[in-house]
Amino acid sequence: MTESDHHSAYLAQSLAALTTEGRARVDELLGQLAQAAGGRERLVRFAAVREAEADAGRMGVAAGGEPAEAMTAQELEALTAGFMAIRDQEPLDDVTQWANAVLALLADEGGPHS
Repeated sequence: MTESDHHSAYLAQSLAALTTEGRARVDELLGQLAQAAGGRERLVRFAAVREAEADAGRMGVAAGGEPAEAMTAQELEALTAGFMAIRDQEPLDDVTQWANAVLALLADEGGPHS
């Protein structure tokens, strides 16, 4: 199993473990991300894919591949900083684990290491 496969499994596990409250919080956080993206298409799409996954409780519900693959280094850095803040400040454990899994995904795509 490659490190990327391990991180995908981690994200899948964290999605499945989200509680109803955790899913609502993830939707709220991703809505804030999409709004803060200011119309930047790749960031809005990233938020939409993560929201669809959280709502479904599993990965791979959005067509078109992983949006992080098309991001610039600057976009990956900004997302990494945001998800580190969520991980470090979020009171819900399931949301913290989800943010950690998203950070691993971002690291796979060339983002800075968390």
